[in-house]
Amino acid sequence: MGHERTQPETCGNVICYRLDDSPPDGSIESCHDDDYNLKPVCRMQEDSSRTPSYTVTCEDYVHVVEFSPFSSGTPVSLLAYGGNQYVVVGTCLFQEEDMDIEGVEFNVLRAFHHELRVDALAWSPESRLDRIPTIRFCTAAADRKLRLLTSDLQDRHEVKVMEGHTGYINHLVFEPTEGKQIASVSDDHTCRVWDLDGNESTTLRLRSPGISVCWHPEEAFKLMVAEKKGTIRFYDLVTQQAILSLDCGQSPLMSADWCLTNTIKVGAVAGNDWLIWDITRSSYPQEKRPAHIDKARLFKWSRANQNLFATTGCPGKICSQLFIHHLGHPQPVTIGSATVGSGLSWHRTLPLCVIGSDRKLCFWMTEM
Repeated sequence: MGHERTQPETCGNVICYRLDDSPPDGSIESCHDDDYNLKPVCRMQEDSSRTPSYTVTCEDYVHVVEFSPFSSGTPVSLLAYGGNQYVVVGTCLFQEEDMDIEGVEFNVLRAFHHELRVDALAWSPESRLDRIPTIRFCTAAADRKLRLLTSDLQDRHEVKVMEGHTGYINHLVFEPTEGKQIASVSDDHTCRVWDLDGNESTTLRLRSPGISVCWHPEEAFKLMVAEKKGTIRFYDLVTQQAILSLDCGQSPLMSADWCLTNTIKVGAVAGNDWLIWDITRSSYPQEKRPAHIDKARLFKWSRANQNLFATTGCPGKICSQLFIHHLGHPQPVTIGSATVGSGLSWHRTLPLCVIGSDRKLCFWMTEM
């Protein structure tokens, strides 16, 4: 695999902050990476905060990208990216993890044909590469269906289509301890919990479109649901009742995330601002700051550092902004941009995030 240095790109900015200073129907089928002509090229850039630390070239526009938040059972991290009628699953290993690597080593495991554009994707904790390799993830698309895909990367490929939502599905997540349930939120004002056979076990009625959903990392009966009108509620799935709510004080809320390394912290973006809550103190944000001039789009906590988070701006005509923030720092600690960028995901153990772009993945490493 070739490695080249990238030239600085001058379009837009990415910013980073720190906090610690203060179906069976064949709609998805497997194909080999040769069918997609996938020949990733890894590139590296050291000395500019405005260009990605690493890039991996892709064959098409990337609409969603997700690192698996779970260990693969091997030194590499699983990553999936998708776009118009495809999902690619691969592995990443970075020079920060292996001194023999220059930049990033990205290997495609398999490309999957997907009937529609992939609009959201979530990894199952059952995806592993040790013992018997298993890949399992779930997608959402504009036909309002979820598709659960399971593969052994050889001969076995199963697709389960889950129908029930009557509006666009905005986000989905697996229950993280065993991976036997999936939660999804939709413009149809519901959060639905599914088993792996596609049966709905729970339907929570919301007061506005559901935007984001997060599962507690250890307590499988606790779910966080963020609504477009600016309310974030925590539900007990046993009683199906809300046990706590937070208020943005503004709308529309575009994205929210639960800090899974410190579950008293919740973050979101609404309008141009990012907002942070300490759920033990108040239902109103503890901290709020303007970030993106062009309105903020996504908020994601780092999995490696509870004081680090990233936000993206709504895609512009040419460039999308990425800001990496550290709580306590008045300014972003890293600023980047990507051509028509989309998606945002953090590495499981490194202070590194990725966004999709036009025919490439862009990775930014920041300081802990």
